[in-house]
Amino acid sequence: MSTISANTFLAADGTTTTEPSIPALDQRMAKAWVNFNGTGTVAIRASYNVSSITDSGVGIYDINFATAMANTNYCTTVSSYGYPTNVDLYIAVLGTQSVNSIGVGTKTHWVTNFANYDLATVTAVVMGGQ
Repeated sequence: MSTISANTFLAADGTTTTEPSIPALDQRMAKAWVNFNGTGTVAIRASYNVSSITDSGVGIYDINFATAMANTNYCTTVSSYGYPTNVDLYIAVLGTQSVNSIGVGTKTHWVTNFANYDLATVTAVVMGGQ
């Protein structure tokens, strides 16, 4: 078994890249992901290929991609975590998917009986073609 370690890769045309394209792995890797604060002033904590979050109302967010998806046939998983207590049921739901963004909504049972609610932690992972 051999191991190759390098800081920079050269493409066939001589340009450099630090992210080689490996087609067999490309389909298995996240094309975008984000962890953000959904309360008060919405703020991204950490992300990949997410340019911004648009706060469109109580518990309604648009996650905007830095690089568009190839089409709308991608897979998205969303989740949320609690506020104001740790014993409540929290729900994150997927809204409209476009090549440039996804819509996400968050709800809670304890405070609003499953109506929209701003939650402290919202996450999303997008898999698919780019």
